[in-house]
Amino acid sequence: MAGPTNIHASAIVVDGIGLAIVGPSGSGKSALAFDCLSEAKLLGLPAALISDDRLLVFKDGSTVIGRAPDTMRGMIELRYSGIIKVAHIETAPLHLVATTVASNEVERLAPENEHYSLTADTALPLVRVPSWTRFPLSLILAFNRQSADSAI
Repeated sequence: MAGPTNIHASAIVVDGIGLAIVGPSGSGKSALAFDCLSEAKLLGLPAALISDDRLLVFKDGSTVIGRAPDTMRGMIELRYSGIIKVAHIETAPLHLVATTVASNEVERLAPENEHYSLTADTALPLVRVPSWTRFPLSLILAFNRQSADSAI
């Protein structure tokens, strides 16, 4: 097993689904993670932060794993509000990658079977989440169900 790769991403786990959130600084990674954690709580789904802003990614066999650097464990930045502690988990398998999309993007439909490379040898299905989406977790879970159905 190779050592972890440190990437610029946030990650959460909701109801057993590990989600890495990628994008440039200021694109809303932490906000999306927090919104999804909050929505999960409202829906009664188990959820926890894996990491915010920096994510250590490694493979265990064919499973992609994410974990937080020790210094950042359990903390998430809420831009303009501060850094808060939230429920967290030390490590979790990652299943999907999400990225926020601004409302002025030209293409409304993503390419079919789109994947995102977290590391040189690790790619996961990518879901694009409009930055204005009111229920981002519901959108991500619908995408995950659709991906699972199309894999059958």
